[in-house]
Amino acid sequence: MLNMHNQAGTVLVDGVTYEWELRREPQWSDADGWRGMTIALLQTDTQREAVLEFPPPKRLLKGLQRGRLQINDAIVSRGIRAALAAGWEPTSRGKPVVFTVDADGN
Repeated sequence: MLNMHNQAGTVLVDGVTYEWELRREPQWSDADGWRGMTIALLQTDTQREAVLEFPPPKRLLKGLQRGRLQINDAIVSRGIRAALAAGWEPTSRGKPVVFTVDADGN
């Protein structure tokens, strides 16, 4: 199943189900300039959340109009794998862990 333009969903990665939710669309910040979208990840039936921070879209940096967000299962799956490789332990307890990824979720 391909989730395009949704703001939440589930994805199966290596036999484990993860829930994801769009937390922030790209937005302008007076302090930081353009900030990219963030997606929250949570393995089903666990507590520790991961947050993926994406870079701002290049079109915004060039002064072009906003376009529709391109979130799909492939980007979310790559983001989950990147967070796991960087040390996210979904079954542990604690505050959400923030990871910076590229536009493809790597």
